[in-house]
Amino acid sequence: MSHSAAPTPLTARPSGPLKGRVRVPGDKSISHRAMIFGLLSVGETQVEGLLEGEDVLATGRACAALGAKIQRHGEGSWTVSGVGVGSLLEPREPLDFGNAGTGSRLMMGVVAGHGISATFDGDASLRKRPMRRVLDPLVRMGAEVTVQAEGGRLPLTLRGTQDPLPISYETPVPSAQVKSAVLLAALNSPGRTTVIEREATRDHTEKMMAHFGADIEVTPSGEHGRRIVLGGRPELRASRIVVPADPSSAAFPLVAALIVPGSDVVIEGMMDNPLRTGLLTTLLEMGADIEVLDRRSEGGEDVVDLRVRGSELHGVDVPPERAPSMIDEYPVLAVAASFARGTTRMKGLAELRVKESDRLAAIADGLLVCGADAVISGDDLTVEGRTRVTGGGPVATHLDHRIAMSFLVMGLATEDPVTIDDANMIATSFPAFTGLMTGLGAKIGA
Repeated sequence: MSHSAAPTPLTARPSGPLKGRVRVPGDKSISHRAMIFGLLSVGETQVEGLLEGEDVLATGRACAALGAKIQRHGEGSWTVSGVGVGSLLEPREPLDFGNAGTGSRLMMGVVAGHGISATFDGDASLRKRPMRRVLDPLVRMGAEVTVQAEGGRLPLTLRGTQDPLPISYETPVPSAQVKSAVLLAALNSPGRTTVIEREATRDHTEKMMAHFGADIEVTPSGEHGRRIVLGGRPELRASRIVVPADPSSAAFPLVAALIVPGSDVVIEGMMDNPLRTGLLTTLLEMGADIEVLDRRSEGGEDVVDLRVRGSELHGVDVPPERAPSMIDEYPVLAVAASFARGTTRMKGLAELRVKESDRLAAIADGLLVCGADAVISGDDLTVEGRTRVTGGGPVATHLDHRIAMSFLVMGLATEDPVTIDDANMIATSFPAFTGLMTGLGAKIGA
């Protein structure tokens, strides 16, 4: 979408029971990585089920600028002909990532490990997001930041190195993006690089590296962490990738079905990776009526079909160590908590302050606008559930797609409609959101 698109308000109205079967778009994290590993491998990588949201397409354009040949063959079906590790082209123009925080940070790792320079830029939201914690280990490996906005923000220019130093790096905060950037830079290193996580984060990069033929070993470290050791300069082999349905996108019809009385919805093919299912665990603890219909493997990831029915939820305490497995789902969990009996406490949410918006503040502000009770204490969010939530608006989305979709879900179960100030950014991760939800019976429109 255009960085200057005029705001488009959207309203969700109280709806009758939601019914039907849906499959949400392909997982965004895996879609980004499929493009990137297609670039870094030799040969033609086939990708099925790619999420065709603005974020992933921006990553695809960046890969093309670095030398990949990318073709679309039909909905979700793409091929990426790569140039291989060590053979990237220097881009002629700045790499514009729009709103794609994941794409920009992962691609910084790619550029850092090659002897090229690239300028990274994005929309107003992405320009506000901190990049220093990604850049710091890349500089240790030999890359150089030659231009940057205040605080290490975009736009910035990164000069990579053709011989990145192998390092041992312990991530200061749980972040799959930081870990992945270091590993991507290390692919072109002449030695072995070690990344240590105190809290395990989503492991799609490690799995995909192994799938493409990298020399990578993952072992437990401490009580909750992992130790990843990567051997540099492999010849990655082009592979076929089947992208499973995104659990972060599935969260919206899932929670909607729980809070709209009488609903009965089946969600097909959702990724069931244990490092991504913290929301599912939490909702089950809250008393959600969620039935597993079929658990299987697709494209190297476990997937599951879920039957979700309207439920009477109750409040729970969500421990901080669960945050890495559901970091993108807290906005919609807070919506579910608003309709639950009792108190829900979500702890250790510092990471939410540096997402597309300050999500912690945006969640609390939106809940208050809609007549729910929410209090922030440090990095914790407490929501007092109510049997009746009034609704309202306009809810400020702060150019954040997950805030936008979460409050549209809320409006399906409130007494009065809920209006968000701008729906444009939904296209970054879930272009078909409105159509999918209305197909289930949700009342969402202008």
